[in-house]
Amino acid sequence: MTIKFSEDIISLSDLKVNPGKVVSHVNETHRPILLTSRGRGVAVVQSLKDYEEETEQRAFMQGVVKGLMDLEEGREISLSEAKKRLGLK
Repeated sequence: MTIKFSEDIISLSDLKVNPGKVVSHVNETHRPILLTSRGRGVAVVQSLKDYEEETEQRAFMQGVVKGLMDLEEGREISLSEAKKRLGLK
């Protein structure tokens, strides 16, 4: 995802004038918009679908990293033990 500074940064006052345009923009481009107040970033607007996807991806990656750290630190069990703990045959 590449931010286009000419399109993806708007002021709060512009948001107040046409909020529907901002929502349409994030839904169409799948890029977040940086909201500014007095020239400083204050918030980000992102489509709900993109937010949910990024949240799921972040949780998955955190799980992978945790699993890799467990392996490096010797915290592992056999497949048969994992199945037993999960109640699988």
